[in-house]
Amino acid sequence: MNRSILYLGDTALRGAAGYLAGVIHHCGWPFEYVPSDRPSDAALIERPWALFVLSDYPAANLAAALQERICEQVAAGAGLLMIGGWESYHGLGGNWDNTPVGRILPVDIGSADDRLNCDQPLLVRQVSDHPTVAGLPWHSRPPGVGGLNRIAPQPAAQLVLEARRFRPREESGGFVFEPAESYPLLIVGRHGSGRTAAFASDAAPHWVGGLVDWGPGRIVAQAPGAETIEVGDLYARFFGQLLAWTGGELLSAKD
Repeated sequence: MNRSILYLGDTALRGAAGYLAGVIHHCGWPFEYVPSDRPSDAALIERPWALFVLSDYPAANLAAALQERICEQVAAGAGLLMIGGWESYHGLGGNWDNTPVGRILPVDIGSADDRLNCDQPLLVRQVSDHPTVAGLPWHSRPPGVGGLNRIAPQPAAQLVLEARRFRPREESGGFVFEPAESYPLLIVGRHGSGRTAAFASDAAPHWVGGLVDWGPGRIVAQAPGAETIEVGDLYARFFGQLLAWTGGELLSAKD
């Protein structure tokens, strides 16, 4: 049974990709990696995968025929996860709208720049129960993110997390936080026998914001060929659960 992950994007392992790669390695899953500036080839995509992860990887680097092959694998039981970034969803050069992969994600992707960069609090709120977020203190210790792609859940999808924007101001020697807009953050769905998930923010700085340090404990990890990362233990647990659920039975299976 194949339990490998194909991870495409996030610049390079010696850069931003070291964060998610570190979590994958910490969880004990094997993976293959393709940098953001390298087109994917047929020999790699044709191999059977438990999970495809696309993060800051432009659609132009994945030919339509190869995207169709990914869709076929997902329909047969593989998982598909897209994580946000400037080259995710539409973004600035992602351009995943109206692509084969974009159409099987559980979200609608716009045709214009969908990036949102926030210089004031953008806090995460759990809106429904799901294995990806189970057992984590979303209500008592909500983390913050620094930005996201503005995407919309499809009708049959499940919205699990949202990001609530706040506009703070100083008043009478303290701070008042005025609630503002909310944005979908984690949406999950299915395509055929496979699971799909869309996370609108990033796993790496700068968009990941305070989420990267979420938790009272620290996790130190280093994937092969990557820089060492030190992150919050709840950050590592959340992304591990997100990967495990999206990979379905293939990643959850015991050796």
